[in-house]
Amino acid sequence: MPLKSLLANLTAPPRVLVVDDQSANVQLVGSMLGKLGFEVVPASDGPTALKRLALREPDLILLDVLMPEMDGFEVCRRIRENPDWQEIPIIFLSAADDKDLIVRALDSGGVDYVTKPFNHAELTSRVRTHLALKLARDRLHQLAEDKDELLGILTHDLKSRLAGMQMSAQILRDRTAPLGDAKLTQLCENICQSGGQLLAFMKEFLANSEAERGFTPKRETVSLADAISRTVKEYQEAAERKGLAIRTWLPDQDATVCADRNALSQVLDNLLSNAVKFSPPDKEISVKVRPNGTCVECLIQDQGPGFTAEDQARMFQRYARLSARPTGGEPSTGLGLSIVKKLVERMGGELSCESDPGQGTQFAVRLPVAKAENREGKR
Repeated sequence: MPLKSLLANLTAPPRVLVVDDQSANVQLVGSMLGKLGFEVVPASDGPTALKRLALREPDLILLDVLMPEMDGFEVCRRIRENPDWQEIPIIFLSAADDKDLIVRALDSGGVDYVTKPFNHAELTSRVRTHLALKLARDRLHQLAEDKDELLGILTHDLKSRLAGMQMSAQILRDRTAPLGDAKLTQLCENICQSGGQLLAFMKEFLANSEAERGFTPKRETVSLADAISRTVKEYQEAAERKGLAIRTWLPDQDATVCADRNALSQVLDNLLSNAVKFSPPDKEISVKVRPNGTCVECLIQDQGPGFTAEDQARMFQRYARLSARPTGGEPSTGLGLSIVKKLVERMGGELSCESDPGQGTQFAVRLPVAKAENREGKR
């Protein structure tokens, strides 16, 4: 969007704080910007500028570098220390055209540097540019807040309603099955399958959004063997329905890792779910947990169709549609592996994949070993 259009969308005139110990400079800049419809707030020194900032935030600050008592660098430092003021653009003003001074000004938190005497066109152009950039950033922040609010609605309302619809559809399917009406049975099955796909997509979409918003793992000592045992139990019934056998190899020695318990559960759930989805009937899934130096690794291997080289190059991308498809009509969103990779890496681990078409797939999750003092504390 053009700068004029962005600025025209401001609900009030842009407010510019002009800080300079020379009153003539403040008057000159005030006159320039006032004619453009800007609201100009003058300050003759650093302490006055900080007081006026506290009363009402400006949209932009023009800050003189060389001032008595408190120079522009110190004023800028104090402004940037306040989280509420960190996004306000600061343009430094100085009569000194010194490269070292310019670098110092930008390093201290300034977004631009204009030398005196002012060129009217240059100054107004830079002010307009940085105001437009700030407005664009503010809009992005608002969009992010709106997205979070929408995700909250999806999480608490739509997701729970979908789960209720899915449960009702399953009950309806089970109760109509004895009637022997093939068409009715197929309709119920279609509802269950579509509802399951939509619910699976909703869950993975929300999980992906949570991971992208800056998931910070809660580091704690977790037994990787215990975590995989719980996950295998959850998928035992689904595996048996497809005639799959899940074989586990768990270590006798300690296999504790430093990880986020919930994130680890989500990672293992996703990988084992995929192994069940993509395995043909009457095959075997192997799950191994073993210490490996400074890490503990979990290997999940299936006997499914495997992945091509092209699939492996993009399997961790969001919404990647791979050549392999679930063998029992299960839902697949293309988000799962993207989420798994993000979560594993945020926990300081590694995720790798070994696969050949027709030869199955093995995913390896490697997480750092829990430190001895953490293990003792856990006990």
